Amino acid sequence: MANPNSRATLIEYCLRRLGDPVIEINVDPDQQEDRVDEALQYYQEFHSDATMRTFLKHQVTADDVTNEYITLSDSVQFVSRMFSVDGGTMTRNFFDVKYQLHLNDIANMHSYIGDLAYYEQMQQYLSLLDMRMNGNPQVNFIRKQNRLYIHGEFANKDIKQGDYIIIEIYEVIDADTHTKVYNDMWLKEYTTALIKQQWGANLMKFEGMQLPGGVMLNGRQLYDDATGDIDRLRESIRLEHEMPADFFVG
Repeated sequence: MANPNSRATLIEYCLRRLGDPVIEINVDPDQQEDRVDEALQYYQEFHSDATMRTFLKHQVTADDVTNEYITLSDSVQFVSRMFSVDGGTMTRNFFDVKYQLHLNDIANMHSYIGDLAYYEQMQQYLSLLDMRMNGNPQVNFIRKQNRLYIHGEFANKDIKQGDYIIIEIYEVIDADTHTKVYNDMWLKEYTTALIKQQWGANLMKFEGMQLPGGVMLNGRQLYDDATGDIDRLRESIRLEHEMPADFFVG
């Protein structure tokens, strides 16, 4: 299959690129699976197409309050921000500033007092006040623990059991659900190079051994060629496909 859509078809594609079935590829199936896992991990770590920006809603449990952290799924790569628990100036009561703004200005859009420019300026001003007076909760996501720490909110009882929080996250795209991941050009080349390197490493044990007909095994050449391909592909993903280093800052 020229367009892989699963782990099995990706492995088959890589083996064919290396010469199978014309040439026997001396790589164990378990080694092939390991190389696919390694390729996917590197792809998800650095390729901009491997993650998506989304929003996660979570209802706080009693365990969350006791632990003072929230456990997230393994698919979460980054947490960029958490929205204010109390909504800041987003409350909707009669004495709220934004409520009065809508009541008095939106209804009078035809007048110079309530025109769109004035409304936009007021929105920016209120956002600035909200940021200065309230700000967003300070969070720290420990990826290796899958834990989201929200500084001060649990200790001050600003977050209680039953409350909902909303966070902006970058989540890994599940390749088994969205199978087009397996057909990514970079991933196919990188997986092929990893399997080729494994093939060379396996044959290096028999380096110098002569087969019937005078054929000599040269596993080291295969290994070195694959290593060069891997280095080139790793440089390519960091230069051409990775998001800027400060993309998740702020």
